[in-house]
Amino acid sequence: MAMAAQDILGNPQFLPIIKIYAGTMLEAYNRNPRLSSVFATQQRWLLAHASAALFYRHMRGLEPAPTLSRLFDVVAKYQLSSRNTADAFIKEMLHYGVMVQITLPTDKRARPLAGSPEALDAIRSWAMSHLATLDRLDGGNRLEIFLAEEDSMARLHPEIADRLMMDPAIRQPQKTFSLFTWLNNGGNIMDWLIAGLGELSEDGQRYPTEVKSIADLAGWLPLSRSHLARKLREAESMGSLGWDGENSKSAMWVSIGFVNEMLEAQATKLALIDDAFDSVFPERRSPGKSEESVPAEPAIPTPA
Repeated sequence: MAMAAQDILGNPQFLPIIKIYAGTMLEAYNRNPRLSSVFATQQRWLLAHASAALFYRHMRGLEPAPTLSRLFDVVAKYQLSSRNTADAFIKEMLHYGVMVQITLPTDKRARPLAGSPEALDAIRSWAMSHLATLDRLDGGNRLEIFLAEEDSMARLHPEIADRLMMDPAIRQPQKTFSLFTWLNNGGNIMDWLIAGLGELSEDGQRYPTEVKSIADLAGWLPLSRSHLARKLREAESMGSLGWDGENSKSAMWVSIGFVNEMLEAQATKLALIDDAFDSVFPERRSPGKSEESVPAEPAIPTPA
């Protein structure tokens, strides 16, 4: 049976495991910032999954070749973005070679879309990373099952994408979390915060982070320092983060409430992925393996 989000949140090892996961996301960004830009905001992340799902279903002969028109239909169905935003996203992906247009032998005028090998490898690694995280939580062997079949990604990914696109909490994040999901590279910022969390304060209200200044973040990511500062001030006004000393020139802390928001978002996503896995691989995993026996998490860029 798939784990529910509340079960995941109730696991006492959830925060340490998510810290490991966040670290892999940061490593992936550092290796390939341009490819990571595909997932720079929650909206772009969802558009990427929508596009990949069309491609994988076509690979399995379940649907016609993916086209811009068919992507527009999916975008409208799930209200992922405006038509113009989706069109601009695809054009950017084509420009940078993340997606390509192919020629069909049966219709040379049609120019369906396909993900580049690099992009498809990235999405596969993203899925593997989440399966490994789920395995760490309950000692299962999802990743082992996934790796045992050649067509596992083409079968699993569309089921994951459908669940992500249908879930209101994924499509429209709330509170402080939403400030960062709609900010370019906001997911990477949250990964940095989570990966570098220190020990909970004695009053149980805040965690110290490794961020020492706004310049730290703005220097690492291709972000406008003024825009980033504005978002951080919004989060600060909500009590979600702050600074130990003079604003923006000392160590940052984040509130337990904000950390819980980030953990709830991860738990929701992981539960949806686990449900998708159950639907595709009904034989399931074998609970009870030790954490050490779970394969190491591969790294892949993502905001969530």
